[in-house]
Amino acid sequence: MAALRLPLFVFVCLITGCGGSGPSPAPVVAGPGPPPPDAGCDGSCAGPTSFLSIGDVQTVIAQAVAEAQARNAEATIAVVDRVGNVLGVFRMLDADELITISSTPPGNQISGGLEGIFIIPDTMAAISKAVTGAYLASEGNAFTTRTASQIVQEHFNPGEAFQASGPLFGVQFSQLACSDFFTDRFMGGTSTLPGPHRSPLGLSADSGGIPLYRGGTPIGGVGVIADSIYGLDKDPTGDVDMDIDELIALAGTAGFEPPADRLASRITADGKTFRFTDARFDDLLSSPASAPGFDTVNNISGKLVLVRGYYDGGNPTPDPPNPDPDLGPPNDRVVLAGTAFGQPASGVRPDTLDYPGRDAFVLVDANNVERFRPRDGTDGADALTAEEARTLTDSALDVANRARAQIRRPLGTPARVTISVVDTNGVPLAIARTRDAPIFGTDVSLQKARTAAFFSSASAAAALSALPLTAYVNGTPLNPDGTPFSAPLRVVDIGNYVSAAQSFLGVPTALADGAFAFSDRAGGNLSRPFYPDGIDAAPHGPFSKRAGRWSPFSVGLQLDLVYNAIIHHVAFVLGLLPLDVGIGCTGVTGFDAPAPFTPAPPTVTSLLANGIQIFPGSVPVYRGETLVGGIGISGDGVDQDDMIAFLGLHEAGVALGTINNAPVARRADNLTPMGTRLRYINCPQSPYFDSDEQNVCENK
Repeated sequence: MAALRLPLFVFVCLITGCGGSGPSPAPVVAGPGPPPPDAGCDGSCAGPTSFLSIGDVQTVIAQAVAEAQARNAEATIAVVDRVGNVLGVFRMLDADELITISSTPPGNQISGGLEGIFIIPDTMAAISKAVTGAYLASEGNAFTTRTASQIVQEHFNPGEAFQASGPLFGVQFSQLACSDFFTDRFMGGTSTLPGPHRSPLGLSADSGGIPLYRGGTPIGGVGVIADSIYGLDKDPTGDVDMDIDELIALAGTAGFEPPADRLASRITADGKTFRFTDARFDDLLSSPASAPGFDTVNNISGKLVLVRGYYDGGNPTPDPPNPDPDLGPPNDRVVLAGTAFGQPASGVRPDTLDYPGRDAFVLVDANNVERFRPRDGTDGADALTAEEARTLTDSALDVANRARAQIRRPLGTPARVTISVVDTNGVPLAIARTRDAPIFGTDVSLQKARTAAFFSSASAAAALSALPLTAYVNGTPLNPDGTPFSAPLRVVDIGNYVSAAQSFLGVPTALADGAFAFSDRAGGNLSRPFYPDGIDAAPHGPFSKRAGRWSPFSVGLQLDLVYNAIIHHVAFVLGLLPLDVGIGCTGVTGFDAPAPFTPAPPTVTSLLANGIQIFPGSVPVYRGETLVGGIGISGDGVDQDDMIAFLGLHEAGVALGTINNAPVARRADNLTPMGTRLRYINCPQSPYFDSDEQNVCENK
């Protein structure tokens, strides 16, 4: 990756649109012009025509190929629709088929986690980038994988010492292939659910994943891998990168750009501007408008390739157990058309039954039947009832609709979020969305709700201690016959995180007696590489790796819980295992076990079936002093997420008289490890449209 070192004032101009230009690596070819003007969309523009057609997908791929050829690069390019249906995966002739995960330069690698694994299929990387571009986008904000890189690292901004961690620290380990939210397994052109769909490597922070728009509404994403490294930008503050993946992906978006006023570079958090792309259209060496058609590049410059579990090239025949990745004549493969978001075929449509007047959206199956209508809990006499789950969700929708979004334009737009309610077994009791909430928040809100309920329970310590060892692979996991390629790099006993937390908190029974209520903000405090958060050289939290061994690809408990399942899925996509990872991320055995990657139901399938989340937006739900579940929120700003969860529960409790927030004396902010108080929630000041009320969460 070549970096252009520019003065700070030039950098500011580049991200704010005030003009100026850095040196180009070659003569500039005119691009398609600036992004389109603001279409005036505030979440309501998506309609039956908001989808990628077959011709659109072909155009995106052909434009990206033309830029790659202009740069003498070989790329793998993936296109998805807004809910993650893979519409085409194109590999140029000499593109590397295996890439390496790394957050650091050669010779300075982090040891462990996903760092240094060198057998990741290029297709998994490209699809993950495309899904990230699609899932982070909305009509109010256009984010990219470069934006993701900025908000998942140990500092915000990355490279700025003594700053708190990124606002979405940990979100990279969501949308996982093993998540029970994504119960479908795409094989041979069929899928049991219309969407949303999983992402092969979770959400990506590697530049080269960009959303695709039409008429102000997102319709999908494009992802590119050409440099053989799946990484991130560790220090975006002092330079502008000419990243080959991003340049090729940007060319693909010509004609499908987001409105200028919705770019991440027009949106701030904590007074800091996000990054959309460092590349601009006038950096391109090709002219997208003059790119050869898809029929010209297909089978000449490269071809559409099969991806186990994601894309079959339009072939309705299921994959054999160990397919040749180039199975079948190339011209048998075709790109697919996407679905229109908000229509039943997308898996997301308006609610008609449970939340009148809230402008709510719900998730449906292939028969247009709701997947998560309010239901009774499964955990005994004190279980949440269906009406309590419905009222709690309805109350959170009401708070969201009254609250200003933090990271969305136009200013003053309501918060757009997804709401999940679970019982103490982790079973979803209700899931609903406000209009135009970003797709990534669906799986994340469920992670958050489960995390709050799990860590507030009396069974967390025992459940964690009973999990199988996490086995870090040493480069590659298996031989083609399924036997271990080499001994694990090392193994991790999840139970050690329990003892570390008990020691760190100074509470020998922590996580074992349910004495304290943990929100995701509190658990996130314990998951940072520095405690207190942002204080460099401070000790690491008990759920985190220590500084020097921590990276966004090796975070600690959050990754270690799901690591074996991720590696199982990589081995499946490679064709090394005949069966895909099962439904449930936590409790899968590693290849150190006698039967590597056991596909049986994990130990705590329902409790943490899609892993945990470690950035704010959840609280546990109580009936008096009794824990009965959790509520998780994910959408437009972490403080808003906290507030909607906390106040949604408070106001539902006032209406019902049966459920409540955790008693004040049990909340995790009563704990002061290392002399610094944990945080429970953080609510924004004066957050409402219809009131000038301040400190809205105080004394509740």
